[in-house]
Parts: sequence; C-alpha cells; structure tokens
Amino acid sequence: MKQLLRKLFTKKIAIHSEKENKKIRYTTIPPSERLVTGIIFAIASLTGLIVLAIAHLAFLKSWNSEIFAAITSIIGTILGVFISQKT
Repeated sequence: MKQLLRKLFTKKIAIHSEKENKKIRYTTIPPSERLVTGIIFAIASLTGLIVLAIAHLAFLKSWNSEIFAAITSIIGTILGVFISQKT
C-alpha cells in the first residue's frame, strides 16, 4: 500500500534546458514519508470508524451521528490531501 501511495503522490516536473536545443527534461519528486504514513493512518482510521458504525447499527439498531461526522471529516481530509498534492 505504501508503494501505491508513493506512486500516486510522486510529482513529475518538466525542466526546460536552454543550452541543449530547448530539450525538455523530466524529473520526479517523491512524496515525503510523513505524508504517506499520515494517509495510511487516515485510511486505517476510516476503516475502523466504518466498522464501528456498522457494529453500532447492527447491535444497537440506531444511527450515531458522531461516528458519521468523524467518517465525513476523515474523508474530507484524505480528499484534500489528494487534491492539494496533485496540483
């Protein structure tokens, strides 16, 4: 999973060279290890909260809005990271 996230967050930047007949050279910038670890932690937290919500529904037969709010905030955080890293 770490390799997949590293591949998703790796940036490819074009560098224009004026000396070499204006050739375009590409270089890659890998993501920080903190970013990859943070996203893995967020995905694990999201999975745990979804399991907790399902268990709450199955055993108590009621909806818990606090669990849903936590799931929504984690999803927003993950999507925000994906959007900001790709721009």
